[in-house]
Amino acid sequence: MKILSTVFALAALALGTSNLQAAGPSVPLAKANVDVTSQPVLQRGARLFANYCMGCHSTEYMRYNRVGRDLGLTENQVIASMIFTTDEEGELVAPGSLMTNAMTASYGAEAFGQAPPDLTLVTRVRGEDWVYSFLRSFYRDDTRPLGVNNLVFENVGMPHALWELQGWQELVERDGETRLQVVDAGAMSAPEYDRAIRDLVSFLAYTAEPMRAERQRIGIYVMLFLLVFVGLAYLLKKEYWKDVH
Repeated sequence: MKILSTVFALAALALGTSNLQAAGPSVPLAKANVDVTSQPVLQRGARLFANYCMGCHSTEYMRYNRVGRDLGLTENQVIASMIFTTDEEGELVAPGSLMTNAMTASYGAEAFGQAPPDLTLVTRVRGEDWVYSFLRSFYRDDTRPLGVNNLVFENVGMPHALWELQGWQELVERDGETRLQVVDAGAMSAPEYDRAIRDLVSFLAYTAEPMRAERQRIGIYVMLFLLVFVGLAYLLKKEYWKDVH
């Protein structure tokens, strides 16, 4: 019975993997090169998320005070820069609250056709490169209800929340290829916007695995320990076998 269960589990995993690959993007993805070890990067990403994303999306598996502690922010800084959600009495939620918002699933479905998803694990589900490329690939499309489309996620039911920073892009034909080109500049240049999106994706990568930086740090010490242990084991082996050889 255990063997049969294992076979079924492996088959389900293989099927799920093939479905994910089949649903992959038809356009090349840009490298995100996220950095979850830099507090300034994560602080900038958290600020972008709180100001531009959290009105619709939540990260309900994280708490404000945990994020503040990991990012080197005081409780007052967390309250001032990240907490905009209020409780039933109209007061700001406590720093120990989960990072949810006031949008209900029914209202989100009515407004966008589908309730905006929680983004805590989005980089684990989609991949960091996918999220990075997606946030850089909005363009004007008058045929869509919200007036925008996305090169990575065709017919997405989401507005371009960061248009003030990036500006507006349009699809243009150049050298036989369809490319995106900024036609109305935003508050940021293209390199500045790319860096901002990298900061945002780095923050989302952090929320998906808050222990990632610590795990990597511990991994380095483990590898160093193993190297020293191998050396000691080799010297011990030579000592044991010196009389035999």
